[in-house]
Amino acid sequence: MQHFIDSLSSVVSSLLILPLIGTGLYLTIRLKLVQVFAFGHSWRVISGMYDNPDDQGDINHLQALSAALSATIGIGNIAGVATAIHFGGPGALFWMWVTAIFGMATKFSEATLAMNYRKIHKDGSASGGPMYYI
Repeated sequence: MQHFIDSLSSVVSSLLILPLIGTGLYLTIRLKLVQVFAFGHSWRVISGMYDNPDDQGDINHLQALSAALSATIGIGNIAGVATAIHFGGPGALFWMWVTAIFGMATKFSEATLAMNYRKIHKDGSASGGPMYYI
């Protein structure tokens, strides 16, 4: 039974990675290498060049990025990378970078759609997410 589950897991994992990388590749081409050409702009946003104290909202760009990253990156991701390198060797690191490059275009698209389709309520709070734009 364990052999069957391992075989099934291998097949399903292989089938899932193709649409993920395919979508990332499509978005990378369609968005004209946004993860490369918008890199400078992203650093300017993070450094506070576009911060205005009179803007609506309670947090600045860096605080928003920090909150988003803290929700995304955790101890599991750090341990997962170490485990992948241990069991997969240096080749695992290469494939993590490839996946990350294409994943950046996917994440950019997700964030852009979330901002475009969010709802601002009368009390000033915002709601949105995948359930609004899917």
